[in-house]
Amino acid sequence: MFDYRSADALNRLESVLLVIDIQERLRPAIAHADSIVANSEKLAQVSHLLEIPALITEQYPQGLGHTAASLKEHLTHAKVIEKIHFSAMREEHLPLALEELKRNQVVVCGTETHVCVLQTVLDLLEAEYTVYVVADAVGSRNDGDKALALQRMQAAGAHVVSYEMVVFEWLERAGTDTFRHISKHFIV
Repeated sequence: MFDYRSADALNRLESVLLVIDIQERLRPAIAHADSIVANSEKLAQVSHLLEIPALITEQYPQGLGHTAASLKEHLTHAKVIEKIHFSAMREEHLPLALEELKRNQVVVCGTETHVCVLQTVLDLLEAEYTVYVVADAVGSRNDGDKALALQRMQAAGAHVVSYEMVVFEWLERAGTDTFRHISKHFIV
C-alpha cells in the first residue's frame, strides 16, 4: 500500500490536543462562547475515542475558575496545567508534558485567541511543533481580535483549520466502525 500522506496532514499518532483556558469565569465574556465550547467538547470526545492525548491549561484558576465543567467531563484523559504566563510554553509544565508525549503535532482550541492562544502558538512554532489552530474552537471577546490573531498565527506558520478538518484527517478513511460512530455522533 502506498502512503502519499502530505507532510502537513494531521496524523492521530503524532497529535496532541491542547485546550487553552476555556474557563468558567472567562466564558461569559467570549463572543460565540457556546459554539466554541461545543466544538471543543467534540474535539475532546473524538480525541478520547481515538486515544489522542490531551492537555488543558488554566490561566490563574483562583481568579478565573477552572475549565468549563461541560468540557472538562470529556477530558478525563487530560493533564491540567495551571499557568500565569499568557503563553503556556513559558510555564515549565507544558514543554515537559509535550516532550514526554513525543508527538510533534499540536491541535489547539481555546481562549482568548489574540492573547493566550496566540502567544502559546507562536512559542510552539518557535519550539518547532507543527501547530493546527481550530478556528471554530477558539474565541476572543470580539471577532476583530480573533480574526487578526488567526491571520498572524497563519503568517507565522500555523495551520488554521476547522473542527471537521481535524476529525476527518484524524480518521483518514470511511468504512470503519470508528468512522461510523464518530460520523453519527460528532459530525454535523
